[in-house]
Amino acid sequence: MNLLSNSSFERLQSGLKAADLRHQVLLNNIANANTPYFKRSDVAFESLLQKEMNGVRTSLPGKRTDPRHFVIGPSNQIPAASVSTDHSSAMNNNGNNVDIDRDMTLLAENQLRYHAYVQAVNDQVRIMRTAVEGR
Repeated sequence: MNLLSNSSFERLQSGLKAADLRHQVLLNNIANANTPYFKRSDVAFESLLQKEMNGVRTSLPGKRTDPRHFVIGPSNQIPAASVSTDHSSAMNNNGNNVDIDRDMTLLAENQLRYHAYVQAVNDQVRIMRTAVEGR
């Protein structure tokens, strides 16, 4: 029995993966701040998750007896983080569009978000451990 397989834990796990991906993308942007014609990238996850959570849900899900069947009703799918590159703007005369101040701020924000996700995961694990051990 997998105690940590509920939807909120899966959302936290996806959030951690997205924060890790965002960290890598932001570090790549910062590292290439002076590279001519480099175009910055962004990671979208929270907005995709919010759209999925706000979606219209039916009360009765369909039963899938084969993985090739269509999903009927609530899918409980957690979207994957997506990376997009901004080709439409330029910050410098060399065609580069990295704003180092913005990306450093986003990196600090992402670090805070990552630590919040880790704290939430730790809280869920502690709750499960307390429930199992009975202390």
